[in-house]
Amino acid sequence: MHKYVNSQNRFNNDSGTAGACVLAMSRKVQVKKQPITKPTIVRPLAIVSFENGFHFYTAIGNYTGIAATNLGEFAAKLPIIPKGSITFHFQRKDFQKWIEYTVEDATLAEKINKANGEQSAEDLRKEILIAVETSNSRAL
Repeated sequence: MHKYVNSQNRFNNDSGTAGACVLAMSRKVQVKKQPITKPTIVRPLAIVSFENGFHFYTAIGNYTGIAATNLGEFAAKLPIIPKGSITFHFQRKDFQKWIEYTVEDATLAEKINKANGEQSAEDLRKEILIAVETSNSRAL
């Protein structure tokens, strides 16, 4: 269906198969038909209390002073925490446990659990960060 604006700013329609066209201010614009898609349901970002947040340590009793109360904060803090904190928590499966049981995202926890713990701390950090950022269960 073609639509043209006449001099009285009214639309005139004629049949056509190439989609809608609108003539506006002496310029013909082709408007493509786009399918309407259903919105995807995204689980809201789980926010937990500070006490239940993830507290980064480099060793038992050696708190870094950095904590995260949701996955967005967790992703933001991963690049700045010490390398020792990455290996410490990954070896103890602290990241996976917090994400699975506190944030309640078992899929992401399993993804992180499959990361290669034999790689360097920097590469492990990147792999965990990518998993968190590409997780479909949250909106960062």
